[in-house]
Amino acid sequence: MTTAQKHLGTDPRTLIKADLRAVLVSNMRDKFPDLTEEKADRGVGQMLAFVAASAHSDKPLSPSPLVDDFWHAFLLHTRAYQDFCEEMFGAFVHHQPGFLDREEHGGGKELRARTVDAVTLAGYELDHEFWPELDLASCTQCHANCHDSPKHA
Repeated sequence: MTTAQKHLGTDPRTLIKADLRAVLVSNMRDKFPDLTEEKADRGVGQMLAFVAASAHSDKPLSPSPLVDDFWHAFLLHTRAYQDFCEEMFGAFVHHQPGFLDREEHGGGKELRARTVDAVTLAGYELDHEFWPELDLASCTQCHANCHDSPKHA
């Protein structure tokens, strides 16, 4: 069993009612049959924390691919998503995929770190299992004896 690492904070799953959360968990388990109910429930929470942090950020944030899958599941329930955004933030939080200028916003790892910082600063629990890219090095294929380098003993 994997233990999720969390920073103490508010459980973001409390941002929506249990019945809506159960629907989103079910939708994700239908799409990804190997996803446990417990992990799907945690994933809904990480998505909600991301959306909340995005609503209050003056800079673009970026979900991990897995968190983005959970966001898509919520977006498919357009009325519930719109109501959530209006009630929680007073405005709709748009999903705007695209590439950001690296010079202006930093690379992928920097953008993801800013996102995780924003989630934490917003006061939500952070579950590292849903943000695996943070463990990746921001280097090239230099093979300088990194843990995944062919030179690594």
